[in-house]
Amino acid sequence: MKTEVVIIGGGPSGLLLSQLLNRGGVDTVVLERTSRERVLARVRAGVLEDGTVNLLRHAGVGARMDSEGLPHDGCFLTDNDVMVRVNFHELTGKRVMVYGQTEVTHDLYDAQDARGTPIIHNVDDVVINRAETNSPFVEYSRDGARHRVDGRYVVGCDGFHGVSRRTIPLEKRTEFERVYPFGWLGVLSATPPVSQELVYASSEHGFALASMRSENLCRYYVQVPLSDNVADWSDDRFWKQLKMRLPHSVAADLVTGPSLEKSIAPLRSFVSEPLRWGSLFLVGDAAHIVPPTGAKGLNLAVSDVYYLHDALISALKKRDQSGIDAYSSRALTRIWKAMRFSWQMTTMLHRFDDEDSFAAQMRRASLGHLSQSETARRDLAENYIGLPF
Repeated sequence: MKTEVVIIGGGPSGLLLSQLLNRGGVDTVVLERTSRERVLARVRAGVLEDGTVNLLRHAGVGARMDSEGLPHDGCFLTDNDVMVRVNFHELTGKRVMVYGQTEVTHDLYDAQDARGTPIIHNVDDVVINRAETNSPFVEYSRDGARHRVDGRYVVGCDGFHGVSRRTIPLEKRTEFERVYPFGWLGVLSATPPVSQELVYASSEHGFALASMRSENLCRYYVQVPLSDNVADWSDDRFWKQLKMRLPHSVAADLVTGPSLEKSIAPLRSFVSEPLRWGSLFLVGDAAHIVPPTGAKGLNLAVSDVYYLHDALISALKKRDQSGIDAYSSRALTRIWKAMRFSWQMTTMLHRFDDEDSFAAQMRRASLGHLSQSETARRDLAENYIGLPF
């Protein structure tokens, strides 16, 4: 096969990039390691920044999001029973949208199918060849045969464990990482939300988050040690811990039910620089991971897509290389700002195993400052709804 851009990874960032490139007259082929059913079964983020919402609309995949998504004007941050509301709309004039990543992926698949874009699933043993040259090609195995796709550019949207970042020689990249000593145990339940806005709860029992995917589907999280296994957590134990960590006024309204999905996600901050090597570009989790505390994972991948799709269209249609030459530095500038915000939110809301009494007082002081300072609330709101692309 021959195409202009080979995209490795059929998740939301790869599909969105393909959709935008196609609309700009650029041909793509998307390679995905798993089946479509497996991709659509992944339970992931649900809070979309203002810029993400606008880019999805620009890509022609925003209709169902606008119809079924839940616009949120703010969120709550708490310390035991002290609650502070940050009003995004009042402070910035913008909102976030609660609309699950699975639904975004559904919409993108529908749009790509309508265009007839080749999306090849269940590929294995992917190898990116001649990435440092102007004539890269990708080889993969499928159905017992070896295949090859030639393109002018290759984009890695294949996540932290994918082949794309590892294709860049170690001596050509620099990696920065912070691993946090806890994870998030997440439960999906067919229950009404305990609050109409997200509640980020810090307490003497640990962190918890009350979130939702729709009016009848909720996603709740509690902080757990990395040594814990899902099998250690019955539904009853989870709901008991969640109630202990939420403010009493919120916990009183909690409706519990059987878990539909339960998993533990470790928390880490990770960046690999640069995001380009020759004709190979990295997007999203292939290049960076953020703790979920700031709701930046999918949104940060979308900002990468924003910078890269314009750059690739200019390079292929206008012979203008300036965009792709600047892609890595432009994207990394925003990535590091999101890293800072996610790190700040994580340290402000979580208990650390080896912390002393001073750390708890700092968390309380941070929340107290937010409650009294409009400037502090505006800073948090501006970062939460998403810095400009």
